[in-house]
Amino acid sequence: MEQPDNTPEIAFVRLLTEIRARLMSAARPIVVAIDGRSGTGKSTLAARLVAHLPAVVVPCDDFFAANISAQGWAERSPAARAADCLDWRRLRREAIEPLRAGLPGRWHAFDFARGAATDGTYAQSGTMTVCEPHRVVLLDGTYAARPELADVVDVAVLIEAAPEVRADRLRAREAAGFLAEWQARWGAAETHYFATIRPRETFEFVLTSAASEPAR
Repeated sequence: MEQPDNTPEIAFVRLLTEIRARLMSAARPIVVAIDGRSGTGKSTLAARLVAHLPAVVVPCDDFFAANISAQGWAERSPAARAADCLDWRRLRREAIEPLRAGLPGRWHAFDFARGAATDGTYAQSGTMTVCEPHRVVLLDGTYAARPELADVVDVAVLIEAAPEVRADRLRAREAAGFLAEWQARWGAAETHYFATIRPRETFEFVLTSAASEPAR
């Protein structure tokens, strides 16, 4: 549940303290899911944790469901998009389970630059990503704390930011045309996920990203 005093720095220290405490008695790596809407600062939080912990980051964007076409996404409801967006089975099989066992994770990342393939589905990178095991595994991305992964996630973290802060960050990093198309397709899916599938009260830690913090 959310901690009573949730100022950003105090909440971060509490999260860091909790992870370190679990490491003291853990016989295997600790998996921390960093979830939140786009533009809230998930990657920034992951980078802060890496600076203090023996940790590796697994970007959940690498596991976007590449087998669904642009038309297929357009035909889905927000609930179906939220359910299907993250290929959590592949994330689990190729990254989480090996890393929890102290073995390297290996996967082909979704290739955002290549876009749609000739059959209308999306492409994956031809280069294999190899992720060496560490004591802490940070899952960085929206839908990282999906219920289907609950048995392999030790700590579920939600990071939030005010809507205007998120909007400013997204405008700063994305082209206007792409951003408008993205929001039309994925904004409602995120709303459904955090309202119905993983409401904020289901997370162990809730952190807030301030407007003054640059976020990725």
